[in-house]
Amino acid sequence: MSFQHYEMAAGRWYTFTLAEQMGNIGSEVHRAIMWRGRNEEKNFQNAFERALELFDLTLDDTRWNAPRKREIGRAREVFCDALWGDNEYKTNLASLDNYFLQFGIAARAAV
Repeated sequence: MSFQHYEMAAGRWYTFTLAEQMGNIGSEVHRAIMWRGRNEEKNFQNAFERALELFDLTLDDTRWNAPRKREIGRAREVFCDALWGDNEYKTNLASLDNYFLQFGIAARAAV
């Protein structure tokens, strides 16, 4: 399998806390939202795919229990629906961006 985040997929990702992982996912989510708003399709697609890759790496992390994985999976589902699907959940993109921002703030506070 080919990874855009090769170093992360090789194991570094699994040294991050959950807040760090979700904060990094949030960076890609933010980029996807930003590029979509600017109608930059290629950049949007790249950020979208990178976010999915990080979601999947997080879901593969054996440290997280079932309830955490359910939330991570739901966040992935909402992200996909809001940016690629029919927005069945009526997700506000600013709220989605803010959800992930909180993890980045928490990760920084822990340092």
